[in-house]
Amino acid sequence: MLDDFFTRALVAGVGVAVMAGPLGCFVIWRRMAYFGDTLAHAALLGVALSLLLEIDSTLAVFLSACAISALLLTWRRTSAIPSDALLGLLSHSALALGLVALAFMTWVRVDLTGLLFGDILSVTRTDIAVVYGGGAAVLAILALIWRRLFASTVNRELAEAEGMRPDTVELIFTMLLAAVIAIAIKIVGVLLITALLIIPAATARRFATGPEQMALAASIIGASAVVGGLYGSLQWDTPSGPSIVVAALLLFLASFGVPGPKRRGVGQ
Repeated sequence: MLDDFFTRALVAGVGVAVMAGPLGCFVIWRRMAYFGDTLAHAALLGVALSLLLEIDSTLAVFLSACAISALLLTWRRTSAIPSDALLGLLSHSALALGLVALAFMTWVRVDLTGLLFGDILSVTRTDIAVVYGGGAAVLAILALIWRRLFASTVNRELAEAEGMRPDTVELIFTMLLAAVIAIAIKIVGVLLITALLIIPAATARRFATGPEQMALAASIIGASAVVGGLYGSLQWDTPSGPSIVVAALLLFLASFGVPGPKRRGVGQ
C-alpha cells in the first residue's frame, strides 16, 4: 500500500493535519499565531544545528523550538519589551541565524526550498511512523491537559486561583507546538507549517458550536486540504506544500457560505 510516493504523501499529510488541528485551535483562541510563526522560524536554526552536530534533525528542531519558547516565556516576564516585539526579534533572528549557519557549512549541500516549503512527496515509511507515533503522543498529552489549558485560556486568573497552574500548562502547550513543528517540517516546511496550524482552525471556527467540535472539525478540514492540495498538485504540476495551503485557503473562503450557528467557548 505504501510503495507509491503519492500514497505515502497522502498518509503523512493527513497525519500532520489531524495532529495540527486541535493545537491550531488553541493557537487561535490564545492569539498565538505569531508565536507559532516564531517557533517555525526557529526550526531552520534547528536544522543547521543538526547538520553541524550530526544529530537527528527532528530532535534538533524540537530542542531549538523548546529553547526559543523558554527564552520567550522568560523574557516576557522579566523584560519591559512588549511581547509582539520579542516575538519579532526572536522570529527573524532565529531564521537569520539558521540561514547564516547553513551558509557557513560549505561542506553540506542543503535544499533550502525543501526546508522552507517542505517536500511531502519524498516522505518515507519511517517519516510516516514518526508522524503517527509523535502525533499520537502529542494528542494524548493535549487530551490530558485540555481542561486546564482551556480554563486558563478562558480566564487565566480564575484558573490560577483554582490551582490549575496556568504557567506550567502553557509551557507544556508550547512544547507540544515545538513537537508538531519538528515532526511536520519535512512535510510542509518552515514557512507553511504555521498556515496548516491556523487556516483549518480558523475555518472550523466559522461553524463549530463548541471547542471540542472545533478541534475535530479543524483536523477534518486540514486533512481535506491535504488531500485536495496533493491531487491539485498532481493535476496542475504545482508545488505540493503550497498547494495544500492554497486548498486550505479555498476551504476557508468557502466557509463564508456556511451559516454561522450560535457558538459557545473561547473566541467564538
